[in-house]
Amino acid sequence: MTETHGVHDYDLIVVGSGSGNSLIDEEWQDKKVAIVDGGVFGGTCLNKGCIPTKMFAYPATTAVHGLDDDRLGVSMERTDVRWREIRDRIFGRIDAISESGLEYRKKLPNVDLWTEFVTLRDPHTVETASGQLLRGRQVVVAAGSRSVLPDLPGIDLPGVHTSDTIMRIDDLPRRVVILGGGFIAAEFAGIFHGLGTEVVQVNRSRRLLRDHDEEIAERFAREASQQWDLRLDTTISSIEQGSDGLDVTLESGGSSETLAADVVLVATGRVSNADSLDAEGAGLDIRDGVLAVDEYQRVLSSGEPVDGVWALGDVSSVTQLKHLANAQERTVQHNLLHPDDLRSTDQRYVPHAVFTNPQIASVGMSESDARDLAAVQGFDVTVKVQDFGDVAYGWAMEDSQGFVKLVARKDTGELLGAHIIGTEASMLIQPLIQAMSFGLTAHEMARGQFWIHPALTEVVENALLGLEVPGN
Repeated sequence: MTETHGVHDYDLIVVGSGSGNSLIDEEWQDKKVAIVDGGVFGGTCLNKGCIPTKMFAYPATTAVHGLDDDRLGVSMERTDVRWREIRDRIFGRIDAISESGLEYRKKLPNVDLWTEFVTLRDPHTVETASGQLLRGRQVVVAAGSRSVLPDLPGIDLPGVHTSDTIMRIDDLPRRVVILGGGFIAAEFAGIFHGLGTEVVQVNRSRRLLRDHDEEIAERFAREASQQWDLRLDTTISSIEQGSDGLDVTLESGGSSETLAADVVLVATGRVSNADSLDAEGAGLDIRDGVLAVDEYQRVLSSGEPVDGVWALGDVSSVTQLKHLANAQERTVQHNLLHPDDLRSTDQRYVPHAVFTNPQIASVGMSESDARDLAAVQGFDVTVKVQDFGDVAYGWAMEDSQGFVKLVARKDTGELLGAHIIGTEASMLIQPLIQAMSFGLTAHEMARGQFWIHPALTEVVENALLGLEVPGN
């Protein structure tokens, strides 16, 4: 690091220690780098998001599957849930990874670690909370996102949590009210239900999982309502401290009801941290609430890329997924060092999964989006829905929940979208992601390989063969 007139100068400043931390490899060992993060080292996915939630979801889902085995002639009971043991197993591992990553970066002679929040003074200069000015020849903004809280009476009471804090509580709540209808709400409803908590999920509209295909959302609503108390077209009007925990008042159709809860989980979404960086004040563009970038991840100002300023992950993407952030990180890592050979991130087929019960996974277009595109471009769409219960492994499971839904072009067999709900959906969808990414048609995918019999993957094979496409 060099200091010029009170400004600390660097070859590279990385704002954020999640996916942005991976940018710094051996290519930077002869250059001065600053990593700036006022939060927990390692970012959202490691500490508050993807990893710990799935580590909670696994025992919860295992418990539900065990209890469901009664229909298969095997009776089981959930006799004990040791929440603190589950919690400490999870964070004992995660916290150690975060700490070791922090210590590793601290020991590198070419890296300065600033454990402070910052704002952007200009596109190449950040100011830390303590007033230090850092200037980078190149700057990568990877500052992530944060949970949002609605303006609601009682929202600041103890016992009201977001996904950032709910997993660290000391005891498994007996009763939890979850506000939200997206994937975070769905995952935590599945977790708490699976561990034996009485769950009430409150959603202001009639549609859950609004970013998913309509049939998937409808099936999930059906299955969710059979597991926990699902309140649609309902809002929370207030939260108060009661004699037995929190008193949560619900409003629906002109009537109100007050429920007692130990915990309220607000799962109404996350927003980009671009505003907390004052990115707009530094002259950078904000689009759809996130920091605007071009296809090469260059940050924009008045619609034009700013030389040497990049962004990746949730701070600049409305699609908040770790695997997308990692792909963008690889793009930025290359472009930082090869300005004359810029690469873009292929974001045509970005999949996602919801680790609830039943599990959900999706890639590509919904049926309605595909039909809208077909109307504009003049082609026909073919759709196939294949139930898990139609294949042999589904018989073994006595499954009535799951299905695969595929959307394709009739004329070419090109897969436009794949949507799965059911056991291990997040794994079943991977061959379909591969087919779309590498241009395999539905028939080539179905008949160009063997499918293990009688594995559950046969439901994917049968869905492919059920499409009205050339070759089938």
